[in-house]
Amino acid sequence: MSKFRLQGLIAATYTPLNDNGSVNVSPIPAIVDLLISQGVNGLYVCGSTGEGMSLTSDERRQVSEAYVKAAKGRVPVIVQVGHNSLAESRELARHAQEIGVDVTSATCPSYFKVGDVETLINCMAEVASGAPDLPFYYYHIPALTGSTLDMVKFLELAGERIPNLAGLKYTDTKLFEFQECLELNDGQFDVVWGCDEMLLGALATGSRAAIGSTYNVAAPLYQRIIDAFESGQIDEARRGQAMSVKMIRTINQFPFHSAMKAILGMQGISMGDCRLPQGRLTDEAVSKLKVELESIGFFDWSQTTVH
Repeated sequence: MSKFRLQGLIAATYTPLNDNGSVNVSPIPAIVDLLISQGVNGLYVCGSTGEGMSLTSDERRQVSEAYVKAAKGRVPVIVQVGHNSLAESRELARHAQEIGVDVTSATCPSYFKVGDVETLINCMAEVASGAPDLPFYYYHIPALTGSTLDMVKFLELAGERIPNLAGLKYTDTKLFEFQECLELNDGQFDVVWGCDEMLLGALATGSRAAIGSTYNVAAPLYQRIIDAFESGQIDEARRGQAMSVKMIRTINQFPFHSAMKAILGMQGISMGDCRLPQGRLTDEAVSKLKVELESIGFFDWSQTTVH
């Protein structure tokens, strides 16, 4: 199972909500078609971007089913099943396997912190056992889980304990650790990059796949970064990455995911707002966000050729 590999840009998808905060799956087919048309190679569902931790388990199942149905096997669907209840997480993994999901992934429990690698392995082994026939990726995102454990040590030991462990979704900024994980045991594990504003650095370090939020609104920009890097046009790749950094810096002036949903609305996909504690942007904030994005040329270069 550890030889399974993801490739290219994988969008960490958003969960559309109605005005009353309930889940609205009706835009999902249009979202999926748009992402695939822009070159996205996979969908990461119910992660941090998709507000998985703010949804009920039934809602998570509903959203997962909608994305699998909309994808129609065209790209892999990865469902994030992490939960503070390991039993609930395992059940979400079981459901994912039943509905035809391609890959499962999970954060660690985060209310009671995971303090050592052995405990992390025990937790992830229980989760992964819910979908034993699917590749499993541990979702390493210390900024949100508080778990800063050594990922090289985790992979060294977990590979013997979790039969379907394929690798990591690595959402941290330690390129040296990312490289160690990639190269461990002659590349035994698939380690997928998760920090959009550092994609070029990850490509230089050996990344072959990346999962990110801003691929929802600017996938063509990131594909141009990849193409420029692979063709040896490093200055062009740097220019593209600089645009990504400028875009993310602009969005970060606002509550990030609420702003991202607003941008998708500007691009024709109505997503609603985020649930508390993230909340919504005021109309005034949405207008200001649009002005800020226009000032950096976002609506031109996020979708078209880099000049």
